[in-house]
Amino acid sequence: MTVELKRIEEFALLTLNRPEALNALSFALIGELNRVFDQVAESGARALLVTGAGAKAFCAGADIKELTGRTLAEQKRSTEFGQATFAKLDRLPIPSVAIINGYAFGGGLELALACTFRLATRNAKMGLPEIKLGLIPGYGGTQRLPRAIGEPRALEMILTGRTVDAEEAARTGLVHRLIDGDPVAGGIAFAREFSGYSLPVLGFARDAVRRATDVPLGEGLKVEADLSTLAFQTRDAAEGMAAFTEKRKPGFKDS
Repeated sequence: MTVELKRIEEFALLTLNRPEALNALSFALIGELNRVFDQVAESGARALLVTGAGAKAFCAGADIKELTGRTLAEQKRSTEFGQATFAKLDRLPIPSVAIINGYAFGGGLELALACTFRLATRNAKMGLPEIKLGLIPGYGGTQRLPRAIGEPRALEMILTGRTVDAEEAARTGLVHRLIDGDPVAGGIAFAREFSGYSLPVLGFARDAVRRATDVPLGEGLKVEADLSTLAFQTRDAAEGMAAFTEKRKPGFKDS
């Protein structure tokens, strides 16, 4: 199996397992991801952690050997399938955390960009180098990277194809935090900062923030008001406010 899925306490851990190929995204691997994301959605996990096997790479990008000799129709179908697969990750009902341990290039960085959060080890290297092959990113990089770091920085990264290190990625907002020590342990520690909260309310918050980049401010405020009202109606909101008043830890039930 080139994709491994296992449970660590309340978390699902997805590992890209092609270390001999720096965990490159073959078409078969993307097909596995498509199926595994469906499993994660039904797993009852409170967060998904995504990482790569070995110490060298999260995911080095597309398997270039598979890209040659393809018809335009084949290329369009595979691009749309990759986009749809990463959209499943983006739309999971639970938050996801990419643990970038080493190289994350091309489709590998696009996979990380589809996650809710991105963490990086200090040896991580990231980039969208497709321009060097006469190509452009096709699995969401031209859309998600500007949303993460802004249009000017995204244009510079995509048009030059240059690599950024972990420090620059953290400084520009491409990754949320740098982690030391065991990458998976660092990802679990980060996920525990939000995994105890109400999953429905976490979902409302994610939806509201996402809409901020898609609609004018006035419409966004209406969305926020609607989602805030829905959150207020949950039993978890009643529990959270009661726990605050009673000076105790809330016991959220995801309802």
